[in-house]
Amino acid sequence: MWWFNRKGPSGFSGATTAEEVTAGVDGHCLVAVITGASSGIGLETARVLALRGVHVVMAVRNVSAGLEAREAIVAKIPGARIDVLELDLSSIASVRRFASEFGSLNLPLNILINNAGVMTRNCTRSCDGLELHFATNHIGHFLLTNLLLENMKKTCRDSCLEGRIVNLTSSGHSMTYREGISFDKIHDPSGLNDFVAYGQSKLANILHSNELSRILKEEGVNISANAVHPGVITTNLFRNRTIVSALLNSIGRIICRTVEQGAATTCYVAMHPQVKGISGKYFTNCDIANPSSQASDAELAKKLWKFSFKIVSS
Repeated sequence: MWWFNRKGPSGFSGATTAEEVTAGVDGHCLVAVITGASSGIGLETARVLALRGVHVVMAVRNVSAGLEAREAIVAKIPGARIDVLELDLSSIASVRRFASEFGSLNLPLNILINNAGVMTRNCTRSCDGLELHFATNHIGHFLLTNLLLENMKKTCRDSCLEGRIVNLTSSGHSMTYREGISFDKIHDPSGLNDFVAYGQSKLANILHSNELSRILKEEGVNISANAVHPGVITTNLFRNRTIVSALLNSIGRIICRTVEQGAATTCYVAMHPQVKGISGKYFTNCDIANPSSQASDAELAKKLWKFSFKIVSS
């Protein structure tokens, strides 16, 4: 639609595809980990990065689906370098196991794309006793990032190339609690609204990016951390929301982006030279945008960091 075609300062728009934003970018010396890479935006991100020469590690919950996705990419991109490893972000043990298995590959790491996400019908608990949206969308990625960070720092020093961490969030981050993060409900999700719990987890993604960016800058590390809103996409994120899925399928051509367009901002922030040196920002339509006031709350970001670190350290 016409509003998708409005170009911003980057020269791209909501109608731009991931292939278009990475045209001319050479990624042959780069290695990327992408969570949730077997379908939707994650799969398109993996395909486009592989197309640009990046060695892609697909972190997926369903290994069979991941291997099928890998085969489909390699069939179209002969010579594509792709590995598939199991990762269930709702399980702290699985995240630690993935980090160990990735370490056994003896690969450097330039790009980490925390793409995976869930939207469930009910606010249930994860196997670790945490509200499932928060556990999967935030805690899993928080721990994964921390476990892979030393590798990224070493890669950055050895290669003299900027490392990039991209957290996928949503404009739905503004649909959360009055206090932003309801810390007392993370271990007791009874009575929580599932849409608001999802919004809380997406707010956490931005706050995580902001605090991580602050810490990395303080340490003088050449690694950026940014949050990305891909736009409204008809993907299997809504598979548990029958009414929402049906609504998007019926009016998707009007309000939704294609998966190719939805992956554009992720690929732009992960690879484009224009983003070099930019950190702690919120992107949409391949341009810096303003998130909610809660997402810009530095004290809330610090509080979330300490809270999250305590969970993964216990």
